[in-house]
Amino acid sequence: MISPSEIEILAKTIYGEARGEYPRKQGGLPSLIAVGNVVMNRVNTEGRFGNDIRSVCLKPFQFSCWNEGDCNRLLLDHDKLKNDGIYRVCIQVAKHLSSGGWPDLTNGSNHYHAYHIRPKWAHTHDLRAKIGRHWFYKLGAA
Repeated sequence: MISPSEIEILAKTIYGEARGEYPRKQGGLPSLIAVGNVVMNRVNTEGRFGNDIRSVCLKPFQFSCWNEGDCNRLLLDHDKLKNDGIYRVCIQVAKHLSSGGWPDLTNGSNHYHAYHIRPKWAHTHDLRAKIGRHWFYKLGAA
């Protein structure tokens, strides 16, 4: 069973990485689910990225919203977050994803980037999905 604190970490990661996609016509709920899919795909990859939601999300330099100095990090630590409507949606997304209640919209992806950023690794891997303004890939063994 996934602990409430892990649900909170997953919800905050989804919020920090994709909240701007939620109100967009091409983003919406699928954008939130897709970021959560990447986290859960990493959790299910036998320790490569971490052993649980907390270790996957908080691993240094994996999800920028948790990086020291990132403007999103300040939002994640703020008390007013619990009153944010999009954050409440992220909590529900996290609960459904952690219980296996929603499908993987990313086709097994364990990495993504915003469409306007081109990391070096993206050039050598197949694009698996485009959801909102994020592009999704699976790195490592196929």
